[in-house]
Amino acid sequence: MHIDVVKSKIHRVTVTEADLNYVGSITIDEDLMDAANLIENEKVQIVNINNGERLETYVITGQRGSGQICLNGPAARRVAVGDIIIIIAYASMDFEEAKSFKPVLIFPDTDSNKIN
Repeated sequence: MHIDVVKSKIHRVTVTEADLNYVGSITIDEDLMDAANLIENEKVQIVNINNGERLETYVITGQRGSGQICLNGPAARRVAVGDIIIIIAYASMDFEEAKSFKPVLIFPDTDSNKIN
C-alpha cells in the first residue's frame, strides 16, 4: 500500500505578488525552494491563512534571495498581496517507509520571506 505524506512545507510566508495575467503557478524564491527541498514544476498545495482558501498548483523558480512569493494566473484571485500562506508538497510512498520518513519543514521570517 502507498500513502501520501507531507514531503516539504514552507510554513507562513507572505505573498509578495499576485499576477492574474501570467500562466498559472506559484513563483517561489529559489533559496526557499532549496531549503524546503522543492523543485520546479513540483505540485504543491497552497493554504491561505488570511481567507482559508486552498488550491493546488505547481512551482516556478523565482529569483534567488528575492523573497518572492507570487501567485500567478487564476490562483492570483485567491490571494491578496500581504496574505500569509503555507506551501505544502506531498510524496507517495510505501506505508512502512512513510512511518520513518521525516519531511523538510522550514519557517521563514514572514516580514522578509528569508530563512532565519
